[in-house]
Amino acid sequence: MRAFVLRKVGEVGVIEKPVPEPGPNDVVVRTTAALVCTTDVHVMRGVIPVAPDVTLGHEAVGVVHALGSAVEGLTEGQRVAAAGITPCFQCESCQRGFSSQCRGQMLGGARFTNQRDGTLAQYFLVNNAEANLAPIPEELSDHQALYATDMLSTGFVAAEHAELELGETVAIFAQGAVGLSATIGCRLLGAGLIIAVESVPARQELARRFGADLIVDHTRCDPVERILELTDGQGVDAAIEALGAPQTWEAAFRVTKPGGRISNVGYHGEVREPLKIPLEPFGYGMSDKQVYGGFNRGGRGWLRRIFRLMETGKVDPTPMTTHEFSFDEIEQAFRMMALKEGGIIKPLIHFEADSV
Repeated sequence: MRAFVLRKVGEVGVIEKPVPEPGPNDVVVRTTAALVCTTDVHVMRGVIPVAPDVTLGHEAVGVVHALGSAVEGLTEGQRVAAAGITPCFQCESCQRGFSSQCRGQMLGGARFTNQRDGTLAQYFLVNNAEANLAPIPEELSDHQALYATDMLSTGFVAAEHAELELGETVAIFAQGAVGLSATIGCRLLGAGLIIAVESVPARQELARRFGADLIVDHTRCDPVERILELTDGQGVDAAIEALGAPQTWEAAFRVTKPGGRISNVGYHGEVREPLKIPLEPFGYGMSDKQVYGGFNRGGRGWLRRIFRLMETGKVDPTPMTTHEFSFDEIEQAFRMMALKEGGIIKPLIHFEADSV
Protein backbone atom coordinates (compact mmCIF):
# COMPACT_ATOMS: atom_id res chain seq x y z
CA MET A 1 0.00 0.00 0.00
CA ARG A 2 1.01 3.64 -0.34
CA ALA A 3 1.49 5.73 2.78
CA PHE A 4 2.29 9.40 3.38
CA VAL A 5 5.15 9.45 5.88
CA LEU A 6 7.69 11.60 7.69
CA ARG A 7 10.99 10.68 6.00
CA LYS A 8 12.94 12.82 8.45
CA VAL A 9 12.43 16.16 10.17
CA GLY A 10 11.47 18.65 7.48
CA GLU A 11 10.83 16.02 4.79
CA VAL A 12 7.66 14.09 3.96
CA GLY A 13 6.74 11.79 1.08
CA VAL A 14 4.77 8.79 -0.16
CA ILE A 15 6.36 5.35 0.18
CA GLU A 16 5.28 1.72 -0.11
CA LYS A 17 4.47 -0.18 3.09
CA PRO A 18 2.90 -3.57 3.84
CA VAL A 19 -0.84 -3.58 4.54
CA PRO A 20 -1.14 -3.92 8.35
CA GLU A 21 -2.36 -7.18 9.89
CA PRO A 22 -4.90 -6.96 12.75
CA GLY A 23 -4.27 -8.41 16.19
CA PRO A 24 -7.14 -10.14 18.02
CA ASN A 25 -8.81 -6.87 19.11
CA ASP A 26 -7.84 -4.77 16.09
CA VAL A 27 -9.46 -3.84 12.80
CA VAL A 28 -7.76 -2.81 9.57
CA VAL A 29 -9.66 -0.09 7.70
CA ARG A 30 -9.38 0.64 3.98
CA THR A 31 -9.26 4.43 3.76
CA THR A 32 -11.80 6.27 1.64
CA ALA A 33 -11.28 9.88 2.80
CA ALA A 34 -9.05 11.84 5.15
CA LEU A 35 -8.17 15.32 6.37
CA VAL A 36 -4.75 16.84 6.98
CA CYS A 37 -4.24 18.41 10.42
CA THR A 38 -1.90 21.13 11.66
CA THR A 39 -0.60 18.52 14.12
CA ASP A 40 0.87 16.67 11.13
CA VAL A 41 2.75 19.88 10.31
CA HIS A 42 4.06 20.03 13.90
CA VAL A 43 5.39 16.48 13.42
CA MET A 44 7.09 17.41 10.14
CA ARG A 45 8.84 20.33 11.85
CA GLY A 46 10.17 18.08 14.62
CA VAL A 47 8.07 19.70 17.34
CA ILE A 48 6.55 16.28 18.12
CA PRO A 49 9.36 13.69 17.88
CA VAL A 50 8.44 10.46 16.09
CA ALA A 51 10.26 7.65 14.30
CA PRO A 52 11.43 8.15 10.69
CA ASP A 53 9.07 6.82 7.99
CA VAL A 54 6.11 6.69 10.36
CA THR A 55 2.79 7.30 8.59
CA LEU A 56 1.24 10.68 9.33
CA GLY A 57 -2.43 11.46 9.93
CA HIS A 58 -5.18 10.81 12.46
CA GLU A 59 -8.35 12.01 10.67
CA ALA A 60 -9.69 9.32 8.35
CA VAL A 61 -12.73 7.20 7.57
CA GLY A 62 -13.15 4.09 5.48
CA VAL A 63 -14.56 0.59 5.32
CA VAL A 64 -13.67 -2.44 7.41
CA HIS A 65 -11.06 -4.46 5.53
CA ALA A 66 -9.97 -7.10 8.07
CA LEU A 67 -11.27 -8.03 11.52
CA GLY A 68 -9.26 -9.32 14.47
CA SER A 69 -10.30 -12.75 15.72
CA ALA A 70 -11.90 -11.38 18.91
CA VAL A 71 -13.73 -8.41 17.38
CA GLU A 72 -17.53 -8.53 17.50
CA GLY A 73 -20.22 -6.14 16.26
CA LEU A 74 -18.41 -5.02 13.12
CA THR A 75 -18.48 -6.52 9.63
CA GLU A 76 -16.25 -6.38 6.58
CA GLY A 77 -17.25 -3.65 4.15
CA GLN A 78 -18.94 -1.56 6.85
CA ARG A 79 -18.30 2.21 6.77
CA VAL A 80 -16.53 3.27 9.95
CA ALA A 81 -14.75 6.17 11.62
CA ALA A 82 -12.12 6.23 14.35
CA ALA A 83 -11.35 9.27 16.46
CA GLY A 84 -7.95 10.90 16.32
CA ILE A 85 -7.11 9.20 19.60
CA THR A 86 -7.71 5.50 20.20
CA PRO A 87 -7.50 4.74 23.94
CA CYS A 88 -7.72 1.24 25.40
CA PHE A 89 -10.76 2.15 27.56
CA GLN A 90 -9.60 -0.51 30.03
CA CYS A 91 -6.83 1.13 32.07
CA GLU A 92 -7.26 3.19 35.23
CA SER A 93 -6.86 6.51 33.42
CA CYS A 94 -9.59 5.61 30.92
CA GLN A 95 -11.90 4.37 33.66
CA ARG A 96 -11.33 7.61 35.59
CA GLY A 97 -12.59 9.49 32.54
CA PHE A 98 -9.24 10.66 31.15
CA SER A 99 -9.14 8.58 27.99
CA SER A 100 -6.72 10.89 26.21
CA GLN A 101 -4.19 10.17 28.97
CA CYS A 102 -4.54 6.41 28.41
CA ARG A 103 -2.36 4.07 30.50
CA GLY A 104 -1.35 6.96 32.73
CA GLN A 105 0.84 8.43 29.99
CA MET A 106 0.62 12.07 28.95
CA LEU A 107 -1.53 12.01 25.78
CA GLY A 108 -1.17 8.22 25.80
CA GLY A 109 -4.38 7.79 23.80
CA ALA A 110 -2.80 9.51 20.78
CA ARG A 111 -1.49 6.36 19.14
CA PHE A 112 -1.69 7.37 15.46
CA THR A 113 1.78 8.57 14.31
CA ASN A 114 3.01 9.02 17.90
CA GLN A 115 3.09 5.32 18.77
CA ARG A 116 2.47 3.62 15.43
CA ASP A 117 1.51 4.40 11.84
CA GLY A 118 -1.19 6.97 11.30
CA THR A 119 -4.09 7.13 8.88
CA LEU A 120 -2.79 8.92 5.75
CA ALA A 121 -2.38 5.62 3.94
CA GLN A 122 -4.53 3.32 1.85
CA TYR A 123 -5.06 1.14 4.96
CA PHE A 124 -4.73 1.84 8.69
CA LEU A 125 -5.03 -0.20 11.88
CA VAL A 126 -7.31 0.64 14.81
CA ASN A 127 -6.59 -0.85 18.24
CA ASN A 128 -9.36 -1.87 20.66
CA ALA A 129 -11.67 -1.60 17.68
CA GLU A 130 -14.96 -2.38 19.40
CA ALA A 131 -14.47 0.67 21.62
CA ASN A 132 -12.84 2.94 19.04
CA LEU A 133 -14.63 2.32 15.74
CA ALA A 134 -18.05 3.88 15.15
CA PRO A 135 -20.24 2.83 12.21
CA ILE A 136 -21.07 5.84 10.05
CA PRO A 137 -24.84 6.42 9.72
CA GLU A 138 -26.23 6.10 6.21
CA GLU A 139 -27.46 9.69 6.36
CA LEU A 140 -23.90 11.03 6.69
CA SER A 141 -21.28 11.32 3.98
CA ASP A 142 -17.67 10.40 4.59
CA HIS A 143 -16.93 14.13 4.35
CA GLN A 144 -19.21 14.91 7.28
CA ALA A 145 -18.08 11.96 9.37
CA LEU A 146 -14.44 12.99 9.02
CA TYR A 147 -15.01 16.09 11.11
CA ALA A 148 -16.12 14.01 14.07
CA THR A 149 -12.75 12.26 14.21
CA ASP A 150 -10.80 15.26 15.49
CA MET A 151 -11.89 18.82 14.72
CA LEU A 152 -15.40 18.66 16.21
CA SER A 153 -14.26 16.20 18.89
CA THR A 154 -11.49 18.52 20.06
CA GLY A 155 -13.44 21.75 19.70
CA PHE A 156 -16.44 20.34 21.53
CA VAL A 157 -14.26 19.16 24.42
CA ALA A 158 -12.85 22.69 24.64
CA ALA A 159 -16.40 24.06 24.83
CA GLU A 160 -17.38 21.53 27.50
CA HIS A 161 -14.30 22.40 29.55
CA ALA A 162 -15.43 26.04 29.52
CA GLU A 163 -18.37 24.80 31.63
CA LEU A 164 -20.77 27.29 30.11
CA GLU A 165 -24.19 27.88 31.60
CA LEU A 166 -27.10 29.18 29.53
CA GLY A 167 -26.64 32.80 28.54
CA GLU A 168 -23.02 33.14 29.66
CA THR A 169 -20.34 34.96 27.70
CA VAL A 170 -17.29 33.37 26.06
CA ALA A 171 -14.31 34.60 24.06
CA ILE A 172 -12.63 32.18 21.64
CA PHE A 173 -9.11 33.03 20.57
CA ALA A 174 -8.43 31.94 16.94
CA GLN A 175 -10.85 30.53 14.40
CA GLY A 176 -8.92 27.76 12.73
CA ALA A 177 -10.73 24.46 12.42
CA VAL A 178 -10.55 23.71 16.16
CA GLY A 179 -11.53 27.25 17.15
CA LEU A 180 -14.43 27.16 14.70
CA SER A 181 -15.51 23.84 16.17
CA ALA A 182 -15.33 25.35 19.65
CA THR A 183 -17.56 28.16 18.40
CA ILE A 184 -20.09 25.59 17.20
CA GLY A 185 -19.86 23.83 20.57
CA CYS A 186 -20.41 27.02 22.57
CA ARG A 187 -23.47 27.83 20.48
CA LEU A 188 -24.87 24.36 21.11
CA LEU A 189 -24.24 24.73 24.85
CA GLY A 190 -26.29 27.92 24.96
CA ALA A 191 -23.72 30.69 25.26
CA GLY A 192 -25.45 34.06 25.34
CA LEU A 193 -22.57 35.98 23.75
CA ILE A 194 -19.79 34.42 21.67
CA ILE A 195 -16.84 36.68 20.83
CA ALA A 196 -14.44 35.26 18.24
CA VAL A 197 -10.92 36.67 17.94
CA GLU A 198 -9.73 36.30 14.33
CA SER A 199 -8.15 38.46 11.62
CA VAL A 200 -8.63 36.39 8.44
CA PRO A 201 -11.85 37.53 6.67
CA ALA A 202 -12.86 34.06 5.44
CA ARG A 203 -12.48 32.63 8.93
CA GLN A 204 -14.37 35.57 10.39
CA GLU A 205 -17.25 34.79 8.04
CA LEU A 206 -17.25 31.11 9.03
CA ALA A 207 -17.17 32.09 12.70
CA ARG A 208 -20.32 34.17 12.19
CA ARG A 209 -21.94 31.33 10.28
CA PHE A 210 -21.14 28.90 13.09
CA GLY A 211 -22.50 31.09 15.89
CA ALA A 212 -20.12 33.93 16.77
CA ASP A 213 -22.04 37.07 17.72
CA LEU A 214 -19.09 39.47 17.57
CA ILE A 215 -15.71 39.38 15.83
CA VAL A 216 -12.59 41.02 17.24
CA ASP A 217 -9.79 41.52 14.72
CA HIS A 218 -6.56 41.54 16.69
CA THR A 219 -4.74 43.34 13.84
CA ARG A 220 -7.03 46.35 14.18
CA CYS A 221 -7.26 46.72 17.95
CA ASP A 222 -6.02 45.37 21.26
CA PRO A 223 -8.24 42.29 21.65
CA VAL A 224 -8.13 42.40 25.45
CA GLU A 225 -9.22 46.04 25.60
CA ARG A 226 -11.92 45.44 23.02
CA ILE A 227 -13.36 42.37 24.77
CA LEU A 228 -13.43 44.22 28.09
CA GLU A 229 -15.17 47.11 26.35
CA LEU A 230 -17.75 44.76 24.82
CA THR A 231 -18.50 43.29 28.25
CA ASP A 232 -18.78 46.64 30.08
CA GLY A 233 -15.43 46.11 31.74
CA GLN A 234 -16.48 42.88 33.43
CA GLY A 235 -14.81 40.36 31.17
CA VAL A 236 -16.24 37.09 29.91
CA ASP A 237 -17.40 34.11 31.93
CA ALA A 238 -15.06 31.82 29.98
CA ALA A 239 -12.26 32.05 27.44
CA ILE A 240 -11.05 29.36 25.04
CA GLU A 241 -7.47 29.41 23.79
CA ALA A 242 -7.45 27.59 20.42
CA LEU A 243 -4.19 28.80 18.90
CA GLY A 244 -1.34 27.68 21.12
CA ALA A 245 0.55 30.98 21.46
CA PRO A 246 1.85 32.79 24.56
CA GLN A 247 0.00 35.98 23.59
CA THR A 248 -3.43 34.34 23.35
CA TRP A 249 -2.76 32.31 26.51
CA GLU A 250 -2.13 35.49 28.50
CA ALA A 251 -5.03 37.28 26.84
CA ALA A 252 -7.40 34.51 27.95
CA PHE A 253 -6.55 35.27 31.58
CA ARG A 254 -6.89 39.01 31.07
CA VAL A 255 -10.39 38.87 29.55
CA THR A 256 -11.87 36.34 32.00
CA LYS A 257 -13.78 37.75 34.95
CA PRO A 258 -13.04 36.60 38.52
CA GLY A 259 -14.51 33.17 39.02
CA GLY A 260 -14.31 32.46 35.30
CA ARG A 261 -12.86 29.55 33.36
CA ILE A 262 -9.99 29.27 30.88
CA SER A 263 -10.23 26.28 28.54
CA ASN A 264 -6.99 25.62 26.67
CA VAL A 265 -7.09 23.50 23.53
CA GLY A 266 -4.22 25.08 21.58
CA TYR A 267 -0.98 23.11 21.24
CA HIS A 268 1.88 25.06 22.82
CA GLY A 269 4.78 22.95 21.56
CA GLU A 270 5.87 25.34 18.82
CA VAL A 271 7.21 27.85 21.37
CA ARG A 272 9.36 25.88 23.79
CA GLU A 273 9.15 28.30 26.68
CA PRO A 274 7.16 28.18 29.92
CA LEU A 275 3.77 29.84 29.65
CA LYS A 276 3.33 32.91 31.84
CA ILE A 277 0.24 33.69 33.87
CA PRO A 278 -0.33 37.45 34.26
CA LEU A 279 -0.49 37.89 38.00
CA GLU A 280 -2.98 40.75 38.41
CA PRO A 281 -5.68 39.17 36.17
CA PHE A 282 -5.05 35.92 38.06
CA GLY A 283 -5.70 37.72 41.36
CA TYR A 284 -2.14 36.85 42.37
CA GLY A 285 -3.37 33.29 42.61
CA MET A 286 -6.65 34.08 44.38
CA SER A 287 -9.09 34.96 41.54
CA ASP A 288 -11.18 31.77 41.68
CA LYS A 289 -10.32 31.30 37.99
CA GLN A 290 -10.13 27.71 36.78
CA VAL A 291 -7.78 26.49 34.02
CA TYR A 292 -8.47 23.30 32.07
CA GLY A 293 -6.35 21.89 29.24
CA GLY A 294 -7.52 18.96 27.17
CA PHE A 295 -8.39 17.65 23.74
CA ASN A 296 -10.12 14.83 21.82
CA ARG A 297 -11.57 12.14 24.10
CA GLY A 298 -12.18 9.45 21.44
CA GLY A 299 -14.38 6.37 21.54
CA ARG A 300 -17.43 4.99 19.77
CA GLY A 301 -19.94 6.61 22.12
CA TRP A 302 -18.43 10.08 21.73
CA LEU A 303 -18.37 9.77 17.93
CA ARG A 304 -22.01 8.64 17.92
CA ARG A 305 -23.02 11.74 19.87
CA ILE A 306 -21.36 14.00 17.30
CA PHE A 307 -22.87 12.01 14.42
CA ARG A 308 -26.31 12.56 15.97
CA LEU A 309 -25.82 16.32 15.93
CA MET A 310 -25.06 16.14 12.21
CA GLU A 311 -27.88 13.68 11.45
CA THR A 312 -30.44 16.02 12.98
CA GLY A 313 -29.11 19.05 11.12
CA LYS A 314 -27.76 20.90 14.14
CA VAL A 315 -24.19 20.84 12.86
CA ASP A 316 -22.67 20.94 9.39
CA PRO A 317 -18.88 21.31 9.64
CA THR A 318 -18.13 20.78 5.93
CA PRO A 319 -17.80 24.53 5.08
CA MET A 320 -14.43 24.30 6.87
CA THR A 321 -13.18 22.29 3.89
CA THR A 322 -11.53 24.84 1.65
CA HIS A 323 -9.64 22.51 -0.72
CA GLU A 324 -9.98 18.98 -2.11
CA PHE A 325 -7.25 16.66 -3.43
CA SER A 326 -6.75 13.10 -4.54
CA PHE A 327 -4.29 10.96 -2.56
CA ASP A 328 -1.90 11.40 -5.50
CA GLU A 329 -1.87 15.12 -4.67
CA ILE A 330 -1.32 14.79 -0.92
CA GLU A 331 2.14 16.35 -0.94
CA GLN A 332 0.64 19.52 -2.45
CA ALA A 333 -2.13 19.51 0.15
CA PHE A 334 0.39 19.13 2.95
CA ARG A 335 2.60 21.92 1.62
CA MET A 336 -0.38 24.28 1.46
CA MET A 337 -1.36 23.32 5.00
CA ALA A 338 2.18 23.92 6.27
CA LEU A 339 2.45 27.33 4.58
CA LYS A 340 -1.23 28.25 5.05
CA GLU A 341 -1.47 29.02 1.33
CA GLY A 342 -4.63 29.95 -0.52
CA GLY A 343 -6.69 30.60 2.60
CA ILE A 344 -6.61 26.90 3.45
CA ILE A 345 -8.39 25.72 6.58
CA LYS A 346 -8.91 21.99 6.02
CA PRO A 347 -7.95 19.97 2.92
CA LEU A 348 -10.05 16.92 2.10
CA ILE A 349 -8.16 13.95 0.65
CA HIS A 350 -10.11 11.54 -1.58
CA PHE A 351 -8.80 7.99 -1.69
CA GLU A 352 -11.65 6.85 -3.96
CA ALA A 353 -13.68 8.72 -6.55
CA ASP A 354 -16.95 7.82 -4.78
CA SER A 355 -15.73 8.40 -1.23
CA VAL A 356 -18.03 11.34 -0.48
